[in-house]
Amino acid sequence: MKIEILESSQKDLTDGASFYENIEQDLGTYFLDSLFSDIDSLIIYAGLHQTHSSGFLRLLAKRFPFAIYYQQETHLIKVVAVLDTRKKPAWTRKKLKVT
Repeated sequence: MKIEILESSQKDLTDGASFYENIEQDLGTYFLDSLFSDIDSLIIYAGLHQTHSSGFLRLLAKRFPFAIYYQQETHLIKVVAVLDTRKKPAWTRKKLKVT
């Protein structure tokens, strides 16, 4: 199984890392390490997560308030968004329609 992180998701990860790096030095790096670990777990657990109202599967990150939205195909997992769960649901729905 292969994981593809779409460009929009890469931007979400970069934005999240910048946010946490501004709070404390090296926290942005820890954020990325944690989220990539969660994304890597999809190789084993893809398809077991709850389907969000957007139609994407949703994995909640273990250490940060973020959700990883993905699609599962036969031999490919596409990470379409990595979003802050503290945002309003309308913002999340809008972001998921754009991707």
